[in-house]
Amino acid sequence: MKEELKRILLIEDSANDAELILAALSENHLANEVVVVRDGEEALDYLYRRGLFRLRMEGYPVVVLLDLKLPKVDGLEVLAQLKSDPVMRVIPVVVLTSSREEPDLVRCYELGVNAYVVKPVDYHDFVDSIKGVGLFWAVINQPPVGALPPAPHPQKERN
Repeated sequence: MKEELKRILLIEDSANDAELILAALSENHLANEVVVVRDGEEALDYLYRRGLFRLRMEGYPVVVLLDLKLPKVDGLEVLAQLKSDPVMRVIPVVVLTSSREEPDLVRCYELGVNAYVVKPVDYHDFVDSIKGVGLFWAVINQPPVGALPPAPHPQKERN
């Protein structure tokens, strides 16, 4: 059986948190590719293949890891747009946030988030949390047809 390309979209404005998340995912070989964007506007451009991302490979990530407190377009607005779009709403979205505020948690679930994970302060707990999230959503979870990007086609050589 051919191995599917597993792409994760990480929407995180903290360079430190992004590096920890990438290290935890890489250590466990949980994705072939992790695309990192730093704000909500870039995330929407990536998902809708516009702006700098208009030429990116077709298909959708197997999971979106979303921070709530983002510049330009905040995480709640990104979540609301994805979950209100008939095509995008099937993409699993996991909120990774430092917010323990009940209104954020409730609002995320009202908008259709698939999971809400509070980032632990302790380094080892943080890495373990990311491993668990990545393992479940990128390996164990069975996404709907079309949620994974198509297999890349070999590039034709140009003379």
